[in-house]
Amino acid sequence: MDLQQHQRPIRVVFVLLPGSLVLDWAGPAEALRIANQRLRAAGQPERFEIEFAGPRPTSIGSVGVALANLAPLPAQWHGPAWVVLVGLPGDAIPIGNAETQELLHWLRGQRFERGRLELVTVCAGALLAAHAGALSGRRATTHHHHLDELRSVEPRCEVVANRVFVIDPPVYSSAGVTTGIDLVLHRIADVCTEALAAQVAQTMVVAQRRGPHDPELSPFLAYRNHLHAALHRVQDAVSEQPQADWNVPRMAEVAHTSARHLTRLFVEHAGVAPLAYLRRLRLAAAQLALASGASVTRAAEISGFGSDTQLRRAWHQFGLPGSPSASASPSKA
Repeated sequence: MDLQQHQRPIRVVFVLLPGSLVLDWAGPAEALRIANQRLRAAGQPERFEIEFAGPRPTSIGSVGVALANLAPLPAQWHGPAWVVLVGLPGDAIPIGNAETQELLHWLRGQRFERGRLELVTVCAGALLAAHAGALSGRRATTHHHHLDELRSVEPRCEVVANRVFVIDPPVYSSAGVTTGIDLVLHRIADVCTEALAAQVAQTMVVAQRRGPHDPELSPFLAYRNHLHAALHRVQDAVSEQPQADWNVPRMAEVAHTSARHLTRLFVEHAGVAPLAYLRRLRLAAAQLALASGASVTRAAEISGFGSDTQLRRAWHQFGLPGSPSASASPSKA
């Protein structure tokens, strides 16, 4: 992840047509802005360059807000970029107007490729992608009101129903409205860290991030469905560096309180003791390391466990299936 943080910023272009649903682009854009803000606060470079573009320099959003100074549709790309297509109001997506035709012509000229130029759709933005031929041979989803329309427009697309979002790089599609935030949080975790995505979610008061298969709550977000600022400050610090030499007194220093009072805060607001919370985060970090090919010994080391034995003990304590060795690649176990 450290190497990724020093890569070139990702240019994120929100493409807006007349009537574009404001929440479809405002929520994801705010998530990216907050991610940049948190990175700056940590002394790291911003990861996202946010831009708004359209066929015309001005437009009117779905709730009547006037949008000005929209950039032209990009003529070329330098470095990694995401194109974000958002929904429009109505039972069906009209494509006969001049602005939409111009957008579709532009989309047909793009060559989407994982890690270079990627396509993100929110709600009925998937219909625009389908009309441009960008979903042929892909898996995708859209708002449930538009699922049949998507199947009709692009029969070669595997339309996935009842999913918050669907990942088929270089195409990332979400079901609509707030699920666009879920998808962008997932992408922030991909290109930055899970810890950063968790901090963004908490800042936005998104109590539970949802995933492509609606998995259980991420360990980096668990125990955080509260609004206690000092406790969030401690949880942010621990999630950023779970491998650090944490103990309850050191956590209490971050919260500017006593160790005894911090323990009470954890139990009252998070429903877990502080050291149990720390072990759970370290276990999640170890799982990520194992999934990336680290050996059990290396996973224990970089996640903050003192030994393989401590990692195995936590693994069984939290009821994870199998074992760390089984989760590591055969050559690394």
